[in-house]
Amino acid sequence: MTRNELIQALADRHGLTRKVAGSVVHEVLRGLREPLCAGSRVEIRGFGSLRARHYPGYRGRNPRTGERVVVDHKVLPVFRVGRGLFDRVNRIANEEG
Repeated sequence: MTRNELIQALADRHGLTRKVAGSVVHEVLRGLREPLCAGSRVEIRGFGSLRARHYPGYRGRNPRTGERVVVDHKVLPVFRVGRGLFDRVNRIANEEG
């Protein structure tokens, strides 16, 4: 599902305009992004949690040329699925399967 599809689904389900639904989606995503950028963990019970994981830099090799390269450190958001979502997805998958 893309952002636009999410906005449309929210608008259809709750009788909102696309503009209002877009604002809601934007604010929710901003509410997730800001704490992650500040180094905090975001937890939505029954859905999952997000946190920023730090990876140190290292020396590597370009697999095509064999040239040595320096890979800078990076911070990536990591999602861990919550038990409620895990159970629901598996239950639905087992019913269809």
